[in-house]
Amino acid sequence: MDAARLKQSWSLVAAHGDQVPLYFYSTLFLAHPETRQMFPTNMAGQRDRLVTALGHIVSNVDQVDRLVGFLQDLGADHRKFAVRAEHYPAVGEALLATLQHFLGEQWTDELAQDWAGAYGLVSQVMIEAAQAAEAVNPPWWVAEVIGHERRAFDVAVLTLRPQYLLPFTPGQSIGVSHPSVRSWRYYSPANAPRADGTLELHVRAAPGGAVSSRLVYGSAVGDQLHLAAPVGDRLSLWSAGSADLLLLASGTGWAPVKALVEQHRHGVIPSAGAEAKLPAAKEVNLLSAAQREAEQIIAQAHDYARRVAEYARVQYESYVQAAAEEAKQEAERAVQDYRSAAGSSFDDGVATREALRIYGEMMISHMQAAARHLDDGSEHLARTMDRLVGQAGTAVRAGAGQGALPRHQQR
Repeated sequence: MDAARLKQSWSLVAAHGDQVPLYFYSTLFLAHPETRQMFPTNMAGQRDRLVTALGHIVSNVDQVDRLVGFLQDLGADHRKFAVRAEHYPAVGEALLATLQHFLGEQWTDELAQDWAGAYGLVSQVMIEAAQAAEAVNPPWWVAEVIGHERRAFDVAVLTLRPQYLLPFTPGQSIGVSHPSVRSWRYYSPANAPRADGTLELHVRAAPGGAVSSRLVYGSAVGDQLHLAAPVGDRLSLWSAGSADLLLLASGTGWAPVKALVEQHRHGVIPSAGAEAKLPAAKEVNLLSAAQREAEQIIAQAHDYARRVAEYARVQYESYVQAAAEEAKQEAERAVQDYRSAAGSSFDDGVATREALRIYGEMMISHMQAAARHLDDGSEHLARTMDRLVGQAGTAVRAGAGQGALPRHQQR
């Protein structure tokens, strides 16, 4: 296997940009349609991840020590997509077909052998890592939503109770997915591990974000979510020794900081790579990246109102599209069930009326739910604007005794 040849050929293929993942996934899904259900409905983000992962693998193909850990994490993580060992050959076929397509005459037998050998090693490491992880953790945890509190129009605090204990270290991120959305997003729990195993997540709905929007706007107490194994340790707090600790955050970024503070409260922090406990920092200082002067508060109120309007537009469009697709699928399923049951007595008129009835009822239900969400959003907006106005008044009163600045000093 010639590492230099692999790198050079990949650079030529990667130059074709978005066409590469588009061709790859089209080839994969056409040849193996059963794999489509493993991927999200919206493939835009997935296409970027494919190119990024392949680029990382190829660029480190001659540095096995650095690559193995990445592949092991990737293999273990892919279990949450229900990827099994028998799926890897299909992916390999699609990859080689994609490379051949974009390299054209530069695709040689020697290069094909190089790529086949490289993919064989990659898939072997990932499969073995997935099998090893299977003995330790499930592909995902099922968790029940036992608390859902809207803190702002686009922010919610969710309390989850996993079916089984999900071990994690404060500062790590946990994959979260709603069963109706074939996508995952990672969030850092806002609490240190608890005796009852519950988790607290702070979620802000991102424009067009399928998972975050579903968690904020479309989840309620009693719903079930899927959680993936925790990853990352760059935010984990190991030992500050005798030094003071400064924690800086803003917005929902306070979630992992809150978990670290809870961990610190216990008085000891686990040391990296050792079982011994090390003393925690003497003093913890929290610094919020927020300003409360009147001008900043007014700007914040204006920006908040603008974002609310944009969120409402994007989320409503996304919600309607998803609702229409769900209603369409349900109507088609009803027609198929009727066709199977009716046999030779199948009547197109009856099927059409039943499909229209189901579609109409589901769309009406979805529109009513959307209206309720918009009403909730209006109430949250009103309360938030009242709070901001109150803060602005406080800031103005606090500065009243200082006197106005001379005109040439005002900004």
